[in-house]
Order: sequence, then C-alpha cells, then structure tokens
Amino acid sequence: MSYRYDPENIFAKILRGEIPCQKVLETEHSLAFRDIAPQAPHHVLVIPKGAYVCYEHFAAEATDAEILDFTRAIGEVCRIEAISPGAGGAGYRLISNCGTHGMQEVPHLHVHVLGGRVLGRMLTAKREAG
Repeated sequence: MSYRYDPENIFAKILRGEIPCQKVLETEHSLAFRDIAPQAPHHVLVIPKGAYVCYEHFAAEATDAEILDFTRAIGEVCRIEAISPGAGGAGYRLISNCGTHGMQEVPHLHVHVLGGRVLGRMLTAKREAG
C-alpha cells in the first residue's frame, strides 16, 4: 500500500522547529506536546519523528526501534501527566484518527492522550437512513 505524506503539515513543521510547541517529552524517535485546543485537563499529542501518515502506515513501515520508542513514549506521557491508575490517576483515553471517516485533521500519525476528567462514551450509535 502506498501512503502520501505531506511534509508541509503542521506536525512536520513542529518537528523541524518551524513552529513552537509546549513539549512534554522528547525521545530519539518521538515527540509529545500539549494540544493547542485541549479537550480535557490533560491533552497531549504524541507523534513519531518519522514521516508516517497513520498507524497502519507506521505499523507497516516503521522500524522496531521506532515502534517500541513510540509505544513507550505514550506510556511515559501517561505517567508524567499522572493520569494512569498506576500513577495515581483515574484513567485516560488514547485516540488516533485516520482518514476522512476517522476525522483525521493532520496527515501525520498522532495519538491524543486525554485525561483528568470523565470523558463520556467514545461514540454513540447512529442509525443509517434507508
């Protein structure tokens, strides 16, 4: 499968230092920073430094080191933000959107880490007409 990565997306610009961010964590292969329009008291975006469009793209083409680093970076953000039950928090939600139906706004893989309040149901069922 072929993925078209747009090197002018906002996260690529953040990675190049063209746009500032409020950094939470940086590792060899990942960057975590606060969302500019937070949807919860804790809302951090975790992105790989590589040019990956979505999780499927990342899983297919990233190195084992990138995958391990990204996964551990997400866990470390949950610890840093103290939202994990293991860190004294009450829980969190991870969201990664892909494509038009997934409502992906930035074509660079990113995981939203949200916590600090009850987030409600993830989705509500909608019945299709017809």
